[in-house]
Amino acid sequence: MLQTHLRSHSCGELSLADVGKEVALTGWVQKIRELGGMTFIDLRDRYGITQLIIQDENSKSLGLELPVQKIAREFVILAKGIVRERENKNKNLATGEIEIEVKELKLLDDSALPPFTIEDKSDGGEELRMKYRYLDLRRGPLQRNIQLRHRLAQESRAYLSSLEFLEIETPFLIKSTPEGARDFVVPSRMNPGEFYALPQSPQTFKQLLMLSGFDRYFQIVKCFRDEDLRADRQPEFTQIDCEMAFVDRNDVMRTFEGLVRNLFKKIKNIDLPEFPVMTYNEAMSKYGNDKPDIRFGMTFKELNHLVKGKNFNVFDDAELIVGINAENCGEFTRKQLDELTEFVKKPQVGGKGLVYVKCNEDGTFKSSVDKFYGQDDLKSWAAEFNAKAGDLLLIVSGDKQKTRSVLSELRLEIAGRLDLKNTDVFMPLWVIDFPLLEWNEESARYFAMHHPFTAPLELNPDLTDPGKLIANAYDMVINGVEIGGGSIRIHNEQLQKKMFEILGFSDEEAKEQFGFLMNAFKYGAPPHGGIAFGFDRLCAMFGGQESIRDFIAFPKNNSGRDVMLDAPSAISNEQMNELSIKLNKADNE
Repeated sequence: MLQTHLRSHSCGELSLADVGKEVALTGWVQKIRELGGMTFIDLRDRYGITQLIIQDENSKSLGLELPVQKIAREFVILAKGIVRERENKNKNLATGEIEIEVKELKLLDDSALPPFTIEDKSDGGEELRMKYRYLDLRRGPLQRNIQLRHRLAQESRAYLSSLEFLEIETPFLIKSTPEGARDFVVPSRMNPGEFYALPQSPQTFKQLLMLSGFDRYFQIVKCFRDEDLRADRQPEFTQIDCEMAFVDRNDVMRTFEGLVRNLFKKIKNIDLPEFPVMTYNEAMSKYGNDKPDIRFGMTFKELNHLVKGKNFNVFDDAELIVGINAENCGEFTRKQLDELTEFVKKPQVGGKGLVYVKCNEDGTFKSSVDKFYGQDDLKSWAAEFNAKAGDLLLIVSGDKQKTRSVLSELRLEIAGRLDLKNTDVFMPLWVIDFPLLEWNEESARYFAMHHPFTAPLELNPDLTDPGKLIANAYDMVINGVEIGGGSIRIHNEQLQKKMFEILGFSDEEAKEQFGFLMNAFKYGAPPHGGIAFGFDRLCAMFGGQESIRDFIAFPKNNSGRDVMLDAPSAISNEQMNELSIKLNKADNE
């Protein structure tokens, strides 16, 4: 019960058990209907909707400053009356068996006409609804999303606290570092010409907490990255950030698999099995990416040994020829196949073309390369895929890395067209054994695949060939989405110093950027590791959606703008001067 001096109940809790009670409800007017000498008002708050009924002959005695007929959508009112059983019950409402016979009505505030309908299915476009986000948040779907986010946060805190984790806050104004995405920077008024950075993660702080003796830490924390945006990214986002001391990889994976399984049980009443483990190499060779969606098949089959040497230059000159079997798609029309070819050639996909083979019901084959390959050739291809009559083979070729990426996108596109991405099915896994480093041709140096503090898998790694090092890292993937990722950290000063050297840091640069961490390693650092979960992504997954925006109260748009606040925005010259920021001539003009 939510009793205050204004209301006795919420708009979502009354039932037949309350018939005859005198109650007081408050909320927003959802709808008004006049019918047969009576006025019906649907009153809404975040708990639900309750129907009010006003006899027209009594409306003048309700103490209103304006007639009932003048009340409109989104007016805020207080209604007092008697709970009655409804004659025409509404099974779609939790309160659909009762109504309130209004005896007293008070206007708490009126409302301008909203720019869009505030209902589950609104007529407002996304940009308009984001401009009036406070109105959009009144709608049922968003209210439920924010409530789901709250539950996930509370259950996460309860579970981790039960395992002796401490929630510890870390600073938001920190030092900018060159690795990773671009930092958001904040000028310091008291230190002219110098800048803080907003944290991309609390990585070094949580490592320092392990050195400080807090062997189990977590934080549900805001992080910031100045990067290009899409449906599952925001410039400010939330992580469940965690770290443990005196652990190995299996300890961390077991602990946080337990967290996620607990969340699925508590929130969705789903019992997830133990998570399978897949190596990075297996994920890339079978699915073409390191976050495979294993809800459906269509695993990759490499065909180099079967297709080369037939004077088809597209295959003969390719580093990799690889395909998938789209089962029961052999009846795809030429138009559908052309659409798939055009999809592959999209700039964001990057393929050069697509070869198809139809497995006909009569045991023959029809392909787009019949000029070069006979029926016996195509039969051997089909055998490689374990294809049956009615299946469709889709094959791409080219550079190994790019070709796998193209086929991965095609696999997901086919799955979408065949409705194989069931949002009620959850297939998690761990991906392990990533390369520790990746070589960048343009800058001619190695970059850390995760971050520069990730330990090699080997206890005594051979650092003479950095490209062969395997990371002691792990990613949790559910339905093709990376939900969380982490690693065992380097806790030895000499190894960390060597890692900075491999990454191209001079001694001076390493000391300038991370001297505090290197110094800390001199004073007894325990073995430690951790993980960070993308909390916004986790919320969207539990809500059955791909976009994270509707699970964030006040998100930014695709351009990183808050269209409600009109931010970012220019600041005054006085503020610029205070911060010792000088405009160039072009800016002044």
